[in-house]
Amino acid sequence: MDNFIGLDVSKSTVSVFIPQSELEIEIANTVKGFTQLFSKLKKLYKKEHDSLVFVYEPTSSYSSTLELFCANKHIRVFKINPKASHNFAKALSIRNKTDKVDARMLCHAGMLAKEEEIHIPVIDVIVEQINDLMSYYQLLVKQRVQTSNHLEKLQHKESTATLKKAFKQKEQHTIDEIKRLITKDSKLALKYQSIQTIKGLGDIATIALIHLFLKYPNANQKQIISLAGLDPIEKTSGTSVRGKTRISKAGNKLYRRSLFMGTMVTIRFNEEMKCFYDRLKEKGKHTTLIQIAVMKKLIIIARALFHSNQGYSSEIYQAHCGMVAQNSNVA
Repeated sequence: MDNFIGLDVSKSTVSVFIPQSELEIEIANTVKGFTQLFSKLKKLYKKEHDSLVFVYEPTSSYSSTLELFCANKHIRVFKINPKASHNFAKALSIRNKTDKVDARMLCHAGMLAKEEEIHIPVIDVIVEQINDLMSYYQLLVKQRVQTSNHLEKLQHKESTATLKKAFKQKEQHTIDEIKRLITKDSKLALKYQSIQTIKGLGDIATIALIHLFLKYPNANQKQIISLAGLDPIEKTSGTSVRGKTRISKAGNKLYRRSLFMGTMVTIRFNEEMKCFYDRLKEKGKHTTLIQIAVMKKLIIIARALFHSNQGYSSEIYQAHCGMVAQNSNVA
């Protein structure tokens, strides 16, 4: 337990709890700050410093410096899901929420880690670049929608069209830049081409899937569906609680948004998907439920193509999805 170091990461600082001496310190969220922390830890733990595990919540760009430092110094980490740490804090009846309290809580949360979840971070430069560009693309889309909604209320419709066009050009430039990164890597380029053999998947949907599979390389079929937020959440208890089953919407919503239009096109032009859609429709399933089921199948097939570097075929569809309809009560 003493080898788990809790780190609560924020934009400019990191609160640290060191259980060896019940020490609470605050350092800068910089390479220099982490270097000073590691020097202090080596003095405290001496020969045992190799057994240290940094426990923190991944916070996108805020935790990137810490992750890169741990990769370079071969420090093992446990990246705990924010929801898991929140539930853990509630289980401990922790009512206060401060940086120091969170750092101490994260230290104790190390006991939740499975052996395979503790590892030295591996930094893939291309994955990080794609991640940054995808985040920028999401920001552009959000800004375009907000600006468009605002300008729709005004009288000058020409201004609206001009600004929409400018945002669209920026979005396309970002997508082109991501494609350039992918084509520079021969292995990634082959995987990209393999996924695009699925009729209906355009550039954005394919890039989103590539990003999903690169970011979570060790996720199994069930986990990859959950990471896209398409896993069902059921709320029933006793005789009084009968909540409607829905998808969790966990993870990055970009995956679901990017795949939605691709799903609609795939239902029209892919024979297997169309048959699957019609079969569920005949059983009286709700349209939204069927669309989600098709989206799941797309992810499963795309993942298979990503790993095998093969093009889409009916045989691959049957091998990885079968011909049995998924009757999960997702809404």
